[in-house]
Amino acid sequence: MNNAREARLMLRAHRYGVLSTHSKKFDGYPFGSITPYLVDHDGSLLILISTLAEHTKNILNDPRVSIITHDQRHPHIQTQGRVTVLANAELEPDREQAGLRYLRYFPEATSYFAMHDFSFYRIRPMAIRYIGGFGRIHWVDMENYAAQRCALIDEESGVIAHMNSDHQDTMRNYCNHSHKYSALDVEMVGMDIDGFDVRADDQVLRFDFPEPVTDALQARKALVEMARLAKQ
Repeated sequence: MNNAREARLMLRAHRYGVLSTHSKKFDGYPFGSITPYLVDHDGSLLILISTLAEHTKNILNDPRVSIITHDQRHPHIQTQGRVTVLANAELEPDREQAGLRYLRYFPEATSYFAMHDFSFYRIRPMAIRYIGGFGRIHWVDMENYAAQRCALIDEESGVIAHMNSDHQDTMRNYCNHSHKYSALDVEMVGMDIDGFDVRADDQVLRFDFPEPVTDALQARKALVEMARLAKQ
C-alpha cells in the first residue's frame, strides 16, 4: 500500500481534528480550533461552520488552512500515526447535496444545518505530511492521493440501503471481528473506494477494504469476503 492511500485511510478513520487558520484579528498568527470533518469520496474534507465562528472569518480573509488528526485514545502520543493536511478552503456551493452525506455521519449537526448562517467548506489538500509510526514519515505523493470519480459514488446510497435492510447480522459480525465490539444497533452510514463506516450503537466504526473498489459489484465481493472472515 502506498503512503498516499495510507494517509487517506487514516483521515477517513477519524472524525475530527485541529483546524489551523490565519488569524484576521491578530495579523496572521495561527489560530487553532477543534473541528469535525468528513472525508468525501475524492479525499477532500467537508466541514460545517458558522459565519460567526472565528475560523470562518479567518478563512474568508485567507483560505490557506491546515488540519491535523490523530487517535487520542492511543497511550503513546509521539509514536502513534497522524496526518497533517495543508490545504485551501473554499465554500461548497451544493449545500443540500453535501448535507445528505455529512448528516449521516453527524446527525447531531442537523440543528446547525438548519440554520442559515452555517455553510459547508471544502478543504482541498495541496500537501500532506503522513506519520504512520516510527520510521514511517513521508510527504505524500499528491498525484496518488485524490480518488478519481467512479460509479460507486452514485451507487453508494443503494448499497447502504441494501446493507441496512438485509444484512444487520453481518454488520454486527464485522464489528465483533474487526473491532472486538458487540453492537446491538448497527447502521451503515457511508461507503467509499477505501471502505465503509457503520454506526454501532453510539459510535462510528471504520472498516477498510484490502484494495480500493470502484463500483457496487466490487464492493459486494469485498463485503462477502469480509463476512466470510468475520464468521471464522
